[in-house]
Amino acid sequence: MAAKGVGRTSGTVCDYPDFDASQDAEVLHKAMKGFGTDEDVILDILAQRSNNQRQQITCAYKTIVGKDLIDDLKSELSGKFESLIVALLLPPERYDAKELHDALKGAGTSEDVLIEILASRNNAQIKQIVQVYKKDFESDLEEDICSDTSSYFQRVLVSLVQGNRDEGGADASQAEDDAKALYEAGENAWGTDEEKFIAILCSRSVPHLLAVFDEYQKVYDIDLEDSIGSECSGSLQQVMLAIVKCVKNTPAYFAEKLYNAMKGAGTDDNTLMRIMVSRSEVDLVEIKAIYKAKYEQTLHSSIEGDTGGDYRDTLVKLCGGND
Repeated sequence: MAAKGVGRTSGTVCDYPDFDASQDAEVLHKAMKGFGTDEDVILDILAQRSNNQRQQITCAYKTIVGKDLIDDLKSELSGKFESLIVALLLPPERYDAKELHDALKGAGTSEDVLIEILASRNNAQIKQIVQVYKKDFESDLEEDICSDTSSYFQRVLVSLVQGNRDEGGADASQAEDDAKALYEAGENAWGTDEEKFIAILCSRSVPHLLAVFDEYQKVYDIDLEDSIGSECSGSLQQVMLAIVKCVKNTPAYFAEKLYNAMKGAGTDDNTLMRIMVSRSEVDLVEIKAIYKAKYEQTLHSSIEGDTGGDYRDTLVKLCGGND
């Protein structure tokens, strides 16, 4: 089993050719000046520039206009379109930190957001998020997690937020031992030894875990996801499944999340927005291909059918073609 979406980029958004930050800044200022706002101009520019280029536009805007671009956009836009445009303008680690803070400090704790971000980011990304979180919110991410979560779920999140997952290769002998330890801790035990699951799933490298999952399937004829499904419940089950899915195939994990965000009545706009923004320069091309193969519809058509207005038009631009 080979890991998919690890260390490669297949984004739908990339650096815009013939980029001119000052020109973009001036066009954006003009789109917001006077009576009314030209939303089409705003979404055309920001959805078709890379995040790095958007940071340059933000700097140029402040130099040319003497005001903060995000503040000006917030005063002119509203609703989901405003939220999406502001998300596009934040550097990735700042956006992740903001989403985690909102999840912890909003009404109730949004476990889904904590799970999605911490299970899918690599060590370097997590360390950046922790630093930005402290700077932006004058608070410690680990301490906030501890005050808002409990039990083994808390322990998994605390482990992940260290950003200390091993980065080496697979060890065949150790993989056999780990597969056996997981079986002994779950399927073959009276009750479940959650600590053993946490120790292995949160600390071993991605290539090594792939070898463990293969060994587990081969020796015990059970998919580890099925074992987790029967041995754990609630938030602990969700975070462990997310780790396993992200190790196996990160784009497939996000394709499933997008499908669930849009299926049935209503739309989970926060999840839809967060994934479209955060994966647009990473692996959205692969996510789209998996989405189409698995759900027999394109991501583009799902977004068009589930959203509306400038918000929809921006998401569709981030999505790229209807393939």
